[in-house]
Amino acid sequence: MTTDGWPLWEVFVRSRRGLSHTHAGSLHAPDAEMALRNARDLYTRRSEGVSIWVVPSSAVTASSPDEKDPFFEPAADKAYRHPTFYEIPDGVKHL
Repeated sequence: MTTDGWPLWEVFVRSRRGLSHTHAGSLHAPDAEMALRNARDLYTRRSEGVSIWVVPSSAVTASSPDEKDPFFEPAADKAYRHPTFYEIPDGVKHL
């Protein structure tokens, strides 16, 4: 919370050409409805968005960049998750 009592919201916008939402920025608002309206006015002024998500910053949990090596280490020993040794048939397109 800020000194004026409004929580911080993280804003995610899906562009017209995009398939997923991307983080656009943050803003302060008293509630989710006002956060949506402010996000629309602030981050989609040129009608480039088709969908907006607002999430309270307090609800976001993130890994620490300083701990990236130990955090992602377990995935490195699972070679089967990386399709580097599979043969792709000639007839398969757009894979």
